[in-house]
Amino acid sequence: MIPHVSPKMMVIIAFGMLLLGVILPLLMVMQVIPSTFFLNLVAYLCSFFGIVIGFIGAVWLSKERHR
Repeated sequence: MIPHVSPKMMVIIAFGMLLLGVILPLLMVMQVIPSTFFLNLVAYLCSFFGIVIGFIGAVWLSKERHR
């Protein structure tokens, strides 16, 4: 079962995912960590799902505040 997640928490999770999606490629470009297909995929998916989750959380939060 999935526990109830508040819209504010969704935005915080999305921000963390977006931050990870920026930091991972930066570390790969600086050659701190090796650039592998898996890490590139993880960085892309974190960016993508961070945007999606953030958008859903922001819309849900604005809908709750509008009431």
